[in-house]
Amino acid sequence: MNGRGLIFAAPTSGSGKTTVTHGVLRALARQGVAVRGAKSGPDYIDPRFHEAASGQPSVNLDAWAMDKRHLRGLAQGDGLLIVEGAMGLFDGAPPDGDGATADLARILGLPVVLVVNAAHMSHSVAALVRGFASHDPEVRVTGVILNNVGSPRHEAMLRKALAPLGLPVLGALHRDTSLALPDRHLGLVQAAEHADLDAFLDRAADAVTRQIDLDALTALARPLAPGHPLPVATAPRRIAIARDAAFSFAYPHQIAAWQAAGSTLLPFSPLADDPVPEADFVYLPGGYPELHAARIASASTFLTTLRDSAATADIYGECGGYMVLGETLTDANGTEHRMAGLLGLATSFATRKLHLGYRRLTSHWGPLPGTRMAHEFHYATTLAADGAPLFDAEDAEGNTLAPMGLIEGRVAGSFAHVIV
Repeated sequence: MNGRGLIFAAPTSGSGKTTVTHGVLRALARQGVAVRGAKSGPDYIDPRFHEAASGQPSVNLDAWAMDKRHLRGLAQGDGLLIVEGAMGLFDGAPPDGDGATADLARILGLPVVLVVNAAHMSHSVAALVRGFASHDPEVRVTGVILNNVGSPRHEAMLRKALAPLGLPVLGALHRDTSLALPDRHLGLVQAAEHADLDAFLDRAADAVTRQIDLDALTALARPLAPGHPLPVATAPRRIAIARDAAFSFAYPHQIAAWQAAGSTLLPFSPLADDPVPEADFVYLPGGYPELHAARIASASTFLTTLRDSAATADIYGECGGYMVLGETLTDANGTEHRMAGLLGLATSFATRKLHLGYRRLTSHWGPLPGTRMAHEFHYATTLAADGAPLFDAEDAEGNTLAPMGLIEGRVAGSFAHVIV
């Protein structure tokens, strides 16, 4: 493989990395460039936009959860890899910022293009960029893209302030409210839910093509650090996977690992009231069941066959999938809906509390052995939980947390999303 890459990072969240990434991926793909995306950290939503923009698969590269060999193996591929950073360039897990986008830059040997939201600054932009460019000599900031620029005069002031730094200003995106995407409690509204997604991506690509020097940008890319995919572990022979708007948070690298191990993947849609396929392992990923609780509760074929599957298959639910395995799910309006009743669990989205952070988990369930790196991100709360715990848990700092999840025979789940 002959891949090159670069990273889009920023001083803070909300700087415009996502818009720039979408626009650049679509613009280069329209030019016939072999380009693909990746996302720093445990984000399920942004990679699907990358795929829509470029027409190529996008993976998660998580420098907290994954070791160097795994990261370098997942990054491999032909053509140009554009990695969308998360939060600020040096922001990671407590206490020391482990897993930051900067760690990916070091591990993959890739240059960083800094996306700066210039909406509320002019000459101070030079101090900001100088600080990020000089903060760590192992993290090479090689260019700047200005975002939310107010006018040609504003752009000229910013460029003049940055000129003494010797870093190329690759472009300046002027303020454009049509490039904003709607979001909800777990991030952007999912790519598959946008009826006009192609039109949005084309607008972003048009803006990028007009206002960013794509030739200068792609010339900054550097060869990827060499690596090979990790050896594939054994996996169940037949894996039934819930896949629709309510169950969409499954990592592509995990799906690919199952396929490489020889598993047959059997997708089905609970929202369409599909029966659960006959399988050895049933996987209910996370997603947005709280937005579709009434529809899930009325999906009698799905729920009946899911209950029946517990006699012959191992069933595992993550976050939203875990909620559906429980007795009840209370939606945002306070209406209680009956779920599968396979775990002694009652959850509520009417009573909300943010649960966020990396987790190190040790399993008590045979089908999911050993220690796993995971992430928790949800607002739902647990009203009742009765049964044996699935995981012993620690946070990113090594602090012991309360045990997570439940086991009932061949059925298990928790609010954690396992990364590796």
